[in-house]
Amino acid sequence: MYAKLLQNHTLTNLAFALVLVMGWLTYYQMPREQDPSINFNFVQIATLWPGASATDVETRVTEPLEDGLEKVEDVKFISSSSREGISIVTVRFNELDEDQFETRMSDLRREVQNKLAELPEEAKRPEIFEISSSNAFPTGTLAVVGMADDERLRKAAHNIRQDLERMRGVDRIDAAGYTEPELHVYFSPSQLIGLGVSPVDLADTVKAYFRDLAAGSLSLGEQEWGVRLSGTSSDPRYLGGLPIVTARGELPLRSVADVMRGHEDARQLVDYQGDPAILLFVFKKDRANNLDLLDRLRTYIGERNLHSANTGIKLVLLDDQTIATRQAIGVMERNALIGLVLVLLMAWLFLGFKIALFTSLGITFVLAGTFWLLGATGHTLNGTVLLGIVISLGMLVDDSVVVVEAIYSRMQKGLQGVRAVLAALSEVAAPVTTAVLTTIAAFLPLLLIPGVLGDFMRVV
Repeated sequence: MYAKLLQNHTLTNLAFALVLVMGWLTYYQMPREQDPSINFNFVQIATLWPGASATDVETRVTEPLEDGLEKVEDVKFISSSSREGISIVTVRFNELDEDQFETRMSDLRREVQNKLAELPEEAKRPEIFEISSSNAFPTGTLAVVGMADDERLRKAAHNIRQDLERMRGVDRIDAAGYTEPELHVYFSPSQLIGLGVSPVDLADTVKAYFRDLAAGSLSLGEQEWGVRLSGTSSDPRYLGGLPIVTARGELPLRSVADVMRGHEDARQLVDYQGDPAILLFVFKKDRANNLDLLDRLRTYIGERNLHSANTGIKLVLLDDQTIATRQAIGVMERNALIGLVLVLLMAWLFLGFKIALFTSLGITFVLAGTFWLLGATGHTLNGTVLLGIVISLGMLVDDSVVVVEAIYSRMQKGLQGVRAVLAALSEVAAPVTTAVLTTIAAFLPLLLIPGVLGDFMRVV
C-alpha cells in the first residue's frame, strides 16, 4: 500500500508543495513576541482618590472592594496596598483554563460594579488590569519631549496617548510625568467674608455645580430616555459664570474669584537631556506581533517628528523590548540554515548530490509542517517556541542522516527507488523511533511542571 502511495507522484508532489507553501506563509504570519502569552491569573484593581489619606483610602475604598471580592469563587488570595490617594487590590486566582478565567473575571467586574455606590464620590472609577506575560512589562517606552513643562506638552502627550491606544495590538498606555488639567479658583478671603461666604461654602458650591448627575428618566410615548446633567465643561468662562449665593444675592463666581486653567500637582518629574518630558509606556495585547507593533510605533514617531520644528514637541523611542526577540529569531534562522547547508554538504560528499538534495528538502518539509501546526494551534513565534525548534532541529538532522545512509546502502546493493526506501525504513524505523522517544522522555517532565513555569516550558 505504501509503495502505491509513494508511486502516485502527483499526489505526493501536491502534498509536498502544500506543506511547504502553508508552512512558509504561516511562519511569516505568526505573531512575534519575546515570551509566550501566559495568563498569570493575577488581577489588579487600582482606584484613585486624589488628596485622601492612606487611612481613609483603606477604610472607604480598599475594605469595601475586598468585601465584595470575597464573593468571587476560585480566588487563591487577595492582597491590598493603601497609600495616599490610591488603593491597589491584587487578586490571585487558582489555576484556571481560559474559559473559567473569563467567567471569574465577569464575576469580579460585577462585584466591583456593585461596590461603586459605597465608594466616595471623589474617588475615580476602579480600573481593572489582567496581568499576563504580554502586559506585565511595556513593549516600548516613548518620551514626549517639549521645550517647557506647559499646557502644550500635556495636550500633545494626551493626543499622542489617544493615538497610540487606537493602534492595532496595543492593550493600554501608562504615563509617567503627566498631570491632569484642572481649573483653579483663586479667591480673596477678606472679600468672601465681606459677602458672607466662607471658603468652605464656596468650595461646596463649585463642587455641586461641577458634577455629573443622573436625574432619572423621561418617558415619551413608548420610548424612555435617561436624563443626565453634565457639569464637566473645561471652559473657565463656564465656571466663572456660575451663580454664588452671597449676602448681596446671587453673584457670578468671577466677581468673587479668578478662574484659571492649571494642572494638578506633579507626582513625578521627567526630563530628557535637560528638557521636560512625559513618558508613555506601551503595553501590547496577548498574541500581538511585537515586531509589527514596534514598526508601527517607529513609523508614527517619524511622522510626528516631521512637524517637531513647528510644534516644539519631539517623540523619542527610549526602550525597545523587541531587540531580544529579533535576535532570538535570527539565531534560529541562522542555525536552521547552517544545519541545512552542513547536511547538504556532508551528504553530497559521502552519498551523492541527489540524496543530499532530497535530504535537505525533507528537513525543510518537516520544519514547514511544524510551523503550520504551531500556527494552527494558536502558538506565537517566541523564545520558548524557538528553543524547542532549535532542539528538535538537531535531532532532525541526526535522524535524517541515519535514514538516508540506510537508503544509500540499499541502493548500493541494487535496489531502486521506492523499494530501497521501504527496505531502509523497515530497518531503521525502530531505532530512530526509539531514539526520538528517549529524547521525548527526557523532556517529558516539562509537561508536568505546575503553575506559570509549566505554562512557559510546556511548548518545548
